[in-house]
Amino acid sequence: MSRLLVIQHVPHERLGTFEAAFKQAGCALRPFNAADPKAVWPSPEALDGIIVMGGPQSVYEQATHPFLKPELAFLKRVVAEELPVLGVCLGAQLLAAALGASVTKAPQKEIGWYPVMREPGADGDPLFEPFGSTETVFQWHGDTFALPKGAVRLAGSPVCPEQGFRYQDRIYGLQFHLEVTEAIVRAWMRTPVNRAELKSLRGIIDPLAVRRQSPQHVVRLQALARHVARAFAEQIVSRRS
Repeated sequence: MSRLLVIQHVPHERLGTFEAAFKQAGCALRPFNAADPKAVWPSPEALDGIIVMGGPQSVYEQATHPFLKPELAFLKRVVAEELPVLGVCLGAQLLAAALGASVTKAPQKEIGWYPVMREPGADGDPLFEPFGSTETVFQWHGDTFALPKGAVRLAGSPVCPEQGFRYQDRIYGLQFHLEVTEAIVRAWMRTPVNRAELKSLRGIIDPLAVRRQSPQHVVRLQALARHVARAFAEQIVSRRS
């Protein structure tokens, strides 16, 4: 059974749709709370793959969130070991930083349902095989990143050109959230830190509109999430064999 480390930065940003798909693919999931001051980062040799989830923190806030520094050091190690890694939102930004790219504030925050466009680099990519030329995905971020040197752009959008990348053959960063369900979207909007952020954006982001749009898009989103999880799990199995 493949050993998959799931790095979390806040309790409410969890695997969602990914969880069942990874379990069905034969992955043993090991949750890891990166923000726990007593956390001891595992040895890459004890793992077969890593998922790095999202969170409200920013990569450049290492003085405020000191756990980010050892997390970046850990990600640099697993990249050097060529372990399969999938980063989501903050996870993608951390991966980009570990690969030497800059992470900065985005031109505007994206919270809700937005289109992303498939890039030519996605042609032939196993994770992006079912993606159409445009897909509507869920976003919740205020930062963006530059494309790491040597990486291939897989998806982009008008607001944030870097929405997805592949580095080498087994390292992926996705700025958007494929893993959410309607229940997760509702829960995120009730979380105090997110409620405060939405309140600060009153007149720009309408939470009610976001919730109303969810049923239109979530079924397709979950189908994409299941495929990405299965394809990523196959990358892990391929490396082990």
